[in-house]
Amino acid sequence: MRPDGRQPNELRDVTFERDYTEFAPGSVRVTFGSTVVLCTAMVDDDVPRWMRGSGKGWVTAEYSMLPGSSPERIRRETKGPKGRTQEIQRLIGRSLRSVCDMVALGEQQILVDCDVLQADGGTRTASITGAYLALHDCLTRMVQARLLAANPLTDLLAAISVGIVDGVPCLDLPYVEDSRAETDMNVVMTGSGAFVEVQGTAEGAPFSRGELDALLGLAEAGIGRLCDLQREYLEVPPAARAIGR
Repeated sequence: MRPDGRQPNELRDVTFERDYTEFAPGSVRVTFGSTVVLCTAMVDDDVPRWMRGSGKGWVTAEYSMLPGSSPERIRRETKGPKGRTQEIQRLIGRSLRSVCDMVALGEQQILVDCDVLQADGGTRTASITGAYLALHDCLTRMVQARLLAANPLTDLLAAISVGIVDGVPCLDLPYVEDSRAETDMNVVMTGSGAFVEVQGTAEGAPFSRGELDALLGLAEAGIGRLCDLQREYLEVPPAARAIGR
């Protein structure tokens, strides 16, 4: 039994709250246990300079942890994102682009912001899972406003953390487990079961192929449950609204 009473293969309580803010066409507050992230998606007519004239769109992401998101105040990154922040931003952007048809999006950009309101482990995986829904709502509203012929997303997308804690493979680690895990891994997958990214590190002793397989199996099952929750969320489309640019 884990500190919070879960079995090794159990997710924390996961919730999605649509339209948490008023102005972004895609806005989702996602919680994984005590981890809380606000994900928003907004439209920009411009695309990166190197993409101009290509006829293709772009999806990019920014990530930040707010000063009060952890027990000790986190300083704002006023001189630009630090290395960890850049790495997470790139991970979120890569993941979202993997399930988006850039030709169908057209020559415009969707900007996704993931702001951690409260951090208790798994902030990057919660960000990806919530960012997908914010992006989906944004694109759905663009279709409703006749700015797109169809939603360019091609599949569901979710992510989860796994790790080996006290010799036991565990799913969805809170900070108390993540901080002492012997092996720590983040996995991103599509709804159809394809892997987008696997980030795994031995924090102490190396892990075996059998342990790797066990962790990937846990992640695959956990992401399957997250995708089921996403499907339930998407069964009800967002109410139409004007798209600001």
